Amino acid sequence: MKKIMDFYKETSCYTDLGLYKEFAQNLPDDIKQLCLLQRMQTIHPIAFKKKEIRNSKNSFWGDMTQISDTRLLREDDIFPNSISMLAEILRRNPHYSLKREARDKIYVTCRGQALLLASILKTKNIPARVRSGFAEYPTDNGIFFDHWITEYYDDKSKKWKFVDADCCCNDNIDFDIYDIPHNKFLTAAEVWLAYREKRLGTIKLGHAYYGTEESKLMESLTTALFYDFHCLMNDEIIYVHYPKYLRDKGFKLDEDDLKELDYLAQLMLDPNKNFDLLRKIWDTVLKFRIMSGGTI
Repeated sequence: MKKIMDFYKETSCYTDLGLYKEFAQNLPDDIKQLCLLQRMQTIHPIAFKKKEIRNSKNSFWGDMTQISDTRLLREDDIFPNSISMLAEILRRNPHYSLKREARDKIYVTCRGQALLLASILKTKNIPARVRSGFAEYPTDNGIFFDHWITEYYDDKSKKWKFVDADCCCNDNIDFDIYDIPHNKFLTAAEVWLAYREKRLGTIKLGHAYYGTEESKLMESLTTALFYDFHCLMNDEIIYVHYPKYLRDKGFKLDEDDLKELDYLAQLMLDPNKNFDLLRKIWDTVLKFRIMSGGTI
């Protein structure tokens, strides 16, 4: 167990905060305070999509009329790691507080929020990892869209907990967002296997890019599975990166490919129990790590 805890205290090029480490260590230790404070430093791109939010002086994100539409474009590609996000937040305004003006916030999606929270927890010597999966609660429209959250080890309760630093779009959440039940956030492996075994039932899946297109479902599930696998290996890749072999195949996988991913997903259902096997795959199956996309 110590080996696993130590591994998830380690940082990657995405989660290391460098010279901002001491700053992060001095942020609140209470998970609720920490998430709320972080939430108020950012604006989710949903604000760009919804005109009523963009034109509001009293939205959750503050006075959105302070900001030109051109500045509400997603900034995930500009700030792909935690150190760049935190540096830009403090560059725009050095006061990391609940009173940050909308014009001084950065505009990142759930990946950015999950990544930044995991990074801060790691500086506090708390095991943490980013997770990729599907959730219905951020939009409350009955569709399980792709979503990223943080998972950390709570030493008080002696268990791993799902926590969402990003969710602020739904006022009807009826569970503890700082200890998300496992039926409210479905990991990529769970959804992959449910789809492959025809167990999805009434769950309707969607994707931020593709909507609910059936033709894009396999691509959505496959990329989510690899996002989560890389996250479990402390390699929190950005949205536009996929294993090259998938792109070369046009995401049209044969039966051997599918069985290979079924086995990976089975192991990912319990990443602590199967940690050594997952590490072995990481170290030996290079096609899962040779990436394509963006400038690669």
